[in-house]
Amino acid sequence: MAVELQAMRSVNPTTEQEIATYPMHTANDVDDALDRAVSRHQSWRSTPVQVRCSLMATVGGLLRERRDSLAALITAEMGKPIAESRAEVEKCAFACEWFAEKSPGFLADQASPSDSSRSFVAFEPLGTVFAGMPWNFPLWQVFRFAAPGLCAGNCAVLKHASNVCGCALAIGDLFRDAGFPDGVFSVLLVASEQIASIIEDRRIAAVTLTGSTAAGRSVATAAGRSLKPAVLELGGSDAFIVLEDADVEEAATIAARSRFQNAGQSCIAAKRFIVVDAVADQFEELLVERARAVVVGDPLRDAVTMGPLARSDLRDTFERQVRESLALGATLRCGAQRPEGRGYFVTPAVITGCTPAMAAYREETFGPLAAVMRVRSADEAISAANESDFGLGGNIWTRDEERGLSLARRMESGGVYINGMTHSDPRIPFGGVKESGYGRELAIFGIREFVNAKTIWLPEADATLQKRVVE
Repeated sequence: MAVELQAMRSVNPTTEQEIATYPMHTANDVDDALDRAVSRHQSWRSTPVQVRCSLMATVGGLLRERRDSLAALITAEMGKPIAESRAEVEKCAFACEWFAEKSPGFLADQASPSDSSRSFVAFEPLGTVFAGMPWNFPLWQVFRFAAPGLCAGNCAVLKHASNVCGCALAIGDLFRDAGFPDGVFSVLLVASEQIASIIEDRRIAAVTLTGSTAAGRSVATAAGRSLKPAVLELGGSDAFIVLEDADVEEAATIAARSRFQNAGQSCIAAKRFIVVDAVADQFEELLVERARAVVVGDPLRDAVTMGPLARSDLRDTFERQVRESLALGATLRCGAQRPEGRGYFVTPAVITGCTPAMAAYREETFGPLAAVMRVRSADEAISAANESDFGLGGNIWTRDEERGLSLARRMESGGVYINGMTHSDPRIPFGGVKESGYGRELAIFGIREFVNAKTIWLPEADATLQKRVVE
């Protein structure tokens, strides 16, 4: 293995105080975890799917039992408002229970008629999946792959973000306390520099990553070298199109919620607001009004609707993107201020008069920054939306549903939400195109990313009989 640090630090972004330090796993620890996963896999894949799913349902129950303590841990480690943290835990519980119910059907043999008397597809687990996960939804991102992956009969090794080690270990406790056999789910506290060598280890069968586009390139390279399947959920710069026939009040309300929840630290948050001239003045005024209504402060207080950014460098990047965009002609309508005192806080910002040349439009903005651009028509809006290296999600606001559907088919993204907020849901597939990655999570598509779709073929009955007659 490469660089081995001594410990990882968890720092509360609200107080800037250290929460805890966590000893990092050594090369021997990594070997032991991979050995346990490989030795466990044969028995785990042979465990009846109903038993595997029953254990996953138990995890869902434990998540609900421990909701408040887990939510407090999320908020302490990455600064999310406590109400959002509780909702994240509940969402994970629902995913566990939903996959526990649906996985037996998703994994059942599927008839596939051919030139034989009988042919079908069997869905069999690949082995041990390596998962690199981020800090912004420290439980949800993990359960998004783990619930379907483990129900399918795979084992999993998690390398979580270094600033949410407490959440990573708490997830490991959930699987252990639910009765999952040792080795089915393991947590590794290792440096990012070690990821490539772990991916290329023969004991790893597949890879899933949620992270930046740069991280995705690195992981894809390592997976490609060793010819291993990968699912990459990477950055996003989602377009939020508001047409002249939209419900502008509702659009502005959802725009603010999408952009400013989790302090804007979401790959699927609306980031580029592309508004037709006819309603642009109204939309901008309403968005500024809603941005100013966001309550920034201690995320443990229920009245607070936005906490700090998770790290100081994220605030620095946010401020750079605002500064560079203003230098190119954008107008700051509100926000982008640092409140006095400790914590990595900023106030929600709205900038208008944006163009594709500006950082707030061109780059992924991982902070509470709403960039508004005006266009003349729906066609121009779609062109502007597609003028991006990213393609994760998108939104269209119009009272004409058929028009919305027609335009949605022209957007270059993994999903389009008409008159609603982009979100992930266990029941529908999630993922992107272009530099937002490839592969899908959730729903039947997600569970089948890490299985071998094995064709099983039997000969024609008449041909078998003829062969016997000749003999």
